[in-house]
Amino acid sequence: MRFHVLGTLEIHDGTQRIAPSAPKQRSVLALLLSSANEVTPTDVLMEELWEGRPPASAQTTLQTYVYQLRKLLSRGAATEEGPRLVTKHGGYLLTIGDGALDAVEFERLVDVARESLQAGEVERASGALRQALDLWHGPALADVVAGPRLEIYRTRLEELRVHAIKLKIEAQMRMGQHHELIGELKELTTVYTLDEWFHLQLMEALSRASRRHEALEVYHHLRYLLREELGLEPSSEMQELQQAVLASHPKNGRPRHGVVRAAGRP
Repeated sequence: MRFHVLGTLEIHDGTQRIAPSAPKQRSVLALLLSSANEVTPTDVLMEELWEGRPPASAQTTLQTYVYQLRKLLSRGAATEEGPRLVTKHGGYLLTIGDGALDAVEFERLVDVARESLQAGEVERASGALRQALDLWHGPALADVVAGPRLEIYRTRLEELRVHAIKLKIEAQMRMGQHHELIGELKELTTVYTLDEWFHLQLMEALSRASRRHEALEVYHHLRYLLREELGLEPSSEMQELQQAVLASHPKNGRPRHGVVRAAGRP
């Protein structure tokens, strides 16, 4: 049995995709998965579901949600490796096997890619990042109503996704795939309009593809956005790249890499 949170919340039982139908029941499962193999205190679940205003029947209602989840998960409990939801003192424990949660597998692959990049194994890093990003099928927990805890978890996953995208672009730039990246980078600069890193890579890729005019347009557009939204000027690195493009050669004669910083680390 496998669990998916990188998109809509789903359970794959080996033959079909299933998921709790009640919104609060989905929230309970999502929160248990966010701390899988660790005890989730009852008061944390209460806060997530009712945000400090639990009804008089809250304890009974939560127990009902857990009971229904146990029935749902029992489909995968025929072996010792199957998921188990047990009551612990003051909370509940959802135990799942290695590789059963897509978010954990995603983080493992990103860690592999990061270590590979540091070791200069660029193709291995690129492959791991493709696998990691292929696990995503929409925004994290797209169909789950998130309370305070799940919102933090969701935000962390989304930040890690952006970090993985940056690592992938870094790897591709190192491999000289600037032509192939231009379309993707144009899309990313429209989604992350104030993320200077994506604009910098787009300028670099366009410059290397001998599209100097477009590279300069990227710079001027970002400068306008930064001034209007934040009252800031582009960074010194962006300004240096602009000057390099004007001088008709990319700065330093090689792609920028090693500039991606870890995001969303626990």
